[in-house]
Amino acid sequence: MKEQKYVLNSCDSFELSHIFDCGQCFRWNKQEDGSYTGIFKGNVLNVQKDGNKVEFKGICDGNLQEVVTEYFDLNRDYEIIKKTLSKVDTNVSTSIKYGSGIRILNQDLWETIISFIISANNNIPRIKGIIERLSLNYGDAIEWNGSKYYTFPTPEQLIDVKVEDYRKLGLGFRDVRLYETTHMILDKKVDLQELYKEPDTVKVREKLLTLSGVGPKVADCVLLFSDLKRLEVFPIDVWVRRVMNELYIKNEDETKVNKRQIEKIAQEKFGNLAGIAQQYLFYWKREA
Repeated sequence: MKEQKYVLNSCDSFELSHIFDCGQCFRWNKQEDGSYTGIFKGNVLNVQKDGNKVEFKGICDGNLQEVVTEYFDLNRDYEIIKKTLSKVDTNVSTSIKYGSGIRILNQDLWETIISFIISANNNIPRIKGIIERLSLNYGDAIEWNGSKYYTFPTPEQLIDVKVEDYRKLGLGFRDVRLYETTHMILDKKVDLQELYKEPDTVKVREKLLTLSGVGPKVADCVLLFSDLKRLEVFPIDVWVRRVMNELYIKNEDETKVNKRQIEKIAQEKFGNLAGIAQQYLFYWKREA
């Protein structure tokens, strides 16, 4: 692989912090110059924004323009999506203005599953640390710009890893779950390629829920943030429950607000764009 460069001269819905700090990904890190460097799908990439121009450069496994277009979902018109969702109500419109540069990435399905299993009852710095150690120990090294980066390990690279090996990486109770899910996928008890072919999101969710460590929230995050890209899915965590309760349900005890209530409102208000609306609301509530 050799270094490549690609410049996107005009992109309205593309803000680095909105994309990389909205909770959907864990392998992008902010640099001193304000750019972000990340590792995904065998690529090491630095992304810099200057005005309305976005520059991508790094080591790429394939044609950089094609890789960037797919990963950053550049063929999807977020300007139209924002106009559509802004009509829902003033609160949604406000959240969109706050996170106007969000784009939902097309991340590798396997990596997204494992990353969100690791994310359960965890904070972002710890999640990122565990994923880095996992990659350092079992992924492939890529050298670029005087530094070494490590790809996320494939299921095959983890075939001989034991529960105690995961424990040493700081996974805690997630060590058994990571081990079991890896072997379920290796044994084709869940065939990841078949999930892409299934049009029924409910059936795909049911299959994901059979994986060890995958509950409803993790399954929905995988459906939305991976390259399965089911945009109608509305992942619910503490921040999303809070903002949906404050805006629409108004229960004095937000812990009594259940997932079914929230999903019903989300589908009624946002329809097949519920996942993107969730990201605007989540980012707005958490950051603002």
